[in-house]
Amino acid sequence: MRVHVADHPLITHKLTVLRDEQTSSPVFRQLTEELVTLLAYEATRNVRVETIEIKTPVTLTEGVKISEPRPIVVPILRAGLGMLEGMVKLLPTAEVGFLGMVRDEETFQPTTYAERLPDDLSDRQCFVLDPMLATGGSLGARDREAGRGSRRDARPGRPR
Repeated sequence: MRVHVADHPLITHKLTVLRDEQTSSPVFRQLTEELVTLLAYEATRNVRVETIEIKTPVTLTEGVKISEPRPIVVPILRAGLGMLEGMVKLLPTAEVGFLGMVRDEETFQPTTYAERLPDDLSDRQCFVLDPMLATGGSLGARDREAGRGSRRDARPGRPR
């Protein structure tokens, strides 16, 4: 798995304020949305696009649009829900799925208790939102659960 460290000064500043115990709940929620939007910008750097022809007021020209099948954004319930708005702000046409996962406190193994994903994820770019990532167990389980053909080049969105 590729790892990308988003060490932009705006990201590290907002993350510092977010982690401060003195930060109020409204500021925390706003910072979460802003951080996820900045991280989504990085995570979608390799989103697939296709060339299209458009007519401008001056001439015909070529541009790009996000390719089909549309990417899918999958927050891990419940913590990942706070990251959803910031992600879909940047990818408003993305499909949204959900995975509910819980860790067994004795074995530390994650299990899925809820799932809403398309049956066929063939060739889909999947962006997983999980701010609680610690050992990577839920990400590995997500790969098994959502690995019904999803592309492996999509990076999960998560603050560090």
